[in-house]
Amino acid sequence: MPTFTPTSPTALARLVADRLVELPGRRVLAIDGADAAVPVELGRRIVETLTDRGRSAAVVSVHDFVRPASLRMEYGRDDEWSYRTAWFDYEALRREILDAMREDGRWLPALWDEQRDRSARAAIRTAQADLVLILAGPMLLGRGLDFDLTVRLELSDQAALRLTPADQQWTLPAVRDHTAENPEDATWTVRWDHPDRAALRS
Repeated sequence: MPTFTPTSPTALARLVADRLVELPGRRVLAIDGADAAVPVELGRRIVETLTDRGRSAAVVSVHDFVRPASLRMEYGRDDEWSYRTAWFDYEALRREILDAMREDGRWLPALWDEQRDRSARAAIRTAQADLVLILAGPMLLGRGLDFDLTVRLELSDQAALRLTPADQQWTLPAVRDHTAENPEDATWTVRWDHPDRAALRS
């Protein structure tokens, strides 16, 4: 049976940063979590911790790599299967961040503006030799993406409902089913119902 150790967002950011500092060169960390877990916020904490230690770092939201609305919503605005398979452009994450950084020393911070439904027109950036990129968002694990380290933020069904706006709760079964059907162990798995009283699985 797994055991759980109390932690906090600050302590978790330090733990992850400690491991990343030990890894030389360009690295990619994934923070997998439903929008209700606000994975980007933890990503920003880790970036701040790393930069305080002299390491280059940046966070990328998966929501900046969505597909155009015509593809996302082809079967309606609240189709669970579309949210799992057509909403986010995971192949673009692979191409424009994972492969581009490792092979060409460059990366794209955003592909598509989800609110305006148009190209983000973001400039390609040069990756510093010690850069850590943190990808944060839902359903990152279980897709064969080659991350160096991973964090999974787990929410109970009750917490996910409590923290997700009513008009977005249709996404929750998609996240739950993807995780159940595509199990992938994370480097760190954290119970995240109450981040100030989180628990790290070991």
